[in-house]
Amino acid sequence: MRIGIDIRLIGKKQTGGEVYFFNLVKYLARIDKENHYLLFIDRDPARDRLLAREIESLKLGSNFKIIYLNSPSRFWWNLWALPNYLKKNPVNIFHTQYIAPFWLPKNIKLMLTIHDISFNYFPQYIKYSDLLFLRALIPRSIRRADKVITVSESEKNSIADFYKISPAKVDFAYNGVEAEKYGHNFSGEEKENVRKKYNLPENYLLYIGTLQPRKNIPVIIKAIKGLNIKLVIAGNRKAHNFDKKIDETVSKNNLGERVIFPGWIEEKDKPVLLQMADCFVLPSLYEGFGIPIIEAIAAGTPIVCSDIPIFREISGDAALFCDPESSGEFTGNISKILSDQSLKEKLIKSGIESAKKFEWQNMAQKTLAIYKNII
Repeated sequence: MRIGIDIRLIGKKQTGGEVYFFNLVKYLARIDKENHYLLFIDRDPARDRLLAREIESLKLGSNFKIIYLNSPSRFWWNLWALPNYLKKNPVNIFHTQYIAPFWLPKNIKLMLTIHDISFNYFPQYIKYSDLLFLRALIPRSIRRADKVITVSESEKNSIADFYKISPAKVDFAYNGVEAEKYGHNFSGEEKENVRKKYNLPENYLLYIGTLQPRKNIPVIIKAIKGLNIKLVIAGNRKAHNFDKKIDETVSKNNLGERVIFPGWIEEKDKPVLLQMADCFVLPSLYEGFGIPIIEAIAAGTPIVCSDIPIFREISGDAALFCDPESSGEFTGNISKILSDQSLKEKLIKSGIESAKKFEWQNMAQKTLAIYKNII
């Protein structure tokens, strides 16, 4: 097979979607020496050092080829640059996320990844122009797709129910975690170097992810008022759709000295950051999966998170769950972990069992099987 994969997110610091496609390609390169892959990007690696490093770290074999298509905008890339290339250089399958390319040749099968459809349930947290764009183009893209793939069983059901499509058209493959990397026994010196690099306190709660409104971060900020510990909120503050209520909540509650924003965390430093944290917190209103949760599980860090279906599905008994609207519940459950060592150890032990089913290689193998079934 000739399989085209849209990897434009790689090197753009956009967390979930970037991690998904990076690891899909990385593990396909490990397990598949038979099929041929064209990896499509919209930046020139010769000019983008971060992108070049990321591509190099994929350790691609000779059956993988990078295709750089220059274009003045994302819209024009989908409308003209990519379809025009594929007309002249067809593939059997093209795999992208959310929005299908315009004028994709009919003889090319389309695999569409939809990580989550939170914008349908919390439209108030999406820019109006973005919402119109998603509502107009995603139904069209789903109709064009030969297969829709998502990241959990609960999200598969949500997509099928909301868009009124056959459940047989939707499949899922869990996201993964490099358990060995996150569970590595780091030395005291390695930990201290990371602590200094990001100016971290001795004890802290940790949030890692995007800083969008649906992540519900102000609830955790309010929760630490009743706790004697600092909160580290790691993520790109300049990224799209930053939640302005984060800064407002910090200011309103006079927590400027207790809430720390280290910015974007390099991938190699995330396991250390997680291992040093007293507790990992994720108060999201909606998620398709929640990669940081299984990273925290693999790092041996106890978790307090929202009581939403996907977190129940992936974390099992490895977390304490809270009403996402209640900062008081987060305060109470975090306090339990900080004060009860036996509870903390119980959560960590349960997490080790839960983490076994989440491996990137499993995700790549199932995705490859779906490619074969489409053909």
